[in-house]
Amino acid sequence: MSDAAATRPITEASSDAASAPAKAGQSPWSRAWRILRRDKAAICAFVVMVLIVAACLAAPLYAGYLAKTDPFRSNLSGSITVGGESMKIMQASTTGLGLGTTPIAPTWEWQYMLGADNQGRDVAARLLYGGRNSLLIASAATLICLVLAAAIGTIAGFFGGWVDMILSRILEVLWAFPVYLLAISLSIVLLTQEIWIGPFHIGSGSLILPIVIIGIIYVPYIARPVRGRVLSLRESEFVLAARGLGIPRWRILVKDILPNVTTTLIVYIPIMMALNIVTESALSFLSIGVQPPDASWGTIIQDGQGLLYTRPMVALAPGVAIVLTVLALNVLGDSVRDAVDPRTKLR
Repeated sequence: MSDAAATRPITEASSDAASAPAKAGQSPWSRAWRILRRDKAAICAFVVMVLIVAACLAAPLYAGYLAKTDPFRSNLSGSITVGGESMKIMQASTTGLGLGTTPIAPTWEWQYMLGADNQGRDVAARLLYGGRNSLLIASAATLICLVLAAAIGTIAGFFGGWVDMILSRILEVLWAFPVYLLAISLSIVLLTQEIWIGPFHIGSGSLILPIVIIGIIYVPYIARPVRGRVLSLRESEFVLAARGLGIPRWRILVKDILPNVTTTLIVYIPIMMALNIVTESALSFLSIGVQPPDASWGTIIQDGQGLLYTRPMVALAPGVAIVLTVLALNVLGDSVRDAVDPRTKLR
């Protein structure tokens, strides 16, 4: 055997040994980012979410420059030109006794691409505007839920005693209610009230109400695991050592506890987004979420409920949008969980 061949394994071994400390010294965030970049499912889900968000943000451009329509105004007597022929948006019914009217079918052109609803409004334009509201409500509700859950769970787990007992009982009372029943009850109560917070007025049609309602009902869902995480961290060696050194409790909470709770909260972001989109759509479908003239995916499905046999695209389009969004968020959430905490994969 030649000297080069004999020394090759030693050289490769020394190279691996030299690179091992660098990998071992990586921060958890760098390691998680490296895992996510190699996850094809996570990349595909992220691309799908980017496309959905970009399309919804472009709703004014689509409605104003391409569809050239107002998706919030009834257009029962209007007409458009399709293939060089003028067509009424609300056409005479051809089913049964021929009474009433039927919205125009999908044209697959810029104007009324997905057809019209029972008010003569462009379904494609309303779909994009509804997506903006659905994503906005889900994002804001997720932020409120995470902040409240992190505060309640951290305080309950860190201070313990009577503080933990009171906060835990409140969470258990909220958790005892079925989620949708609690959301419906809060919606019915708040939508019938005129709310004043100082000089600010929150009306029944404000998007703030569904944001606050959805943000509150899922607080126990996150606060309980956060509390459990803090309870385990409170008895860990580095926290006990910090207490032994006389470090103030607030500094331990900020410097040692909260950074370790952050990973748990990050894992819940996509999952809560998906749950909040479904919840918002359900409440809007029941007319206790987003109120007219605003639109959301749930309200568009409600508008298409009576057109399922004649113009199913009205209800089908927002349903497909909800499925794609929730599926992408769930796949992304699983990938983030596996990247941030690989031990969950083993469990």
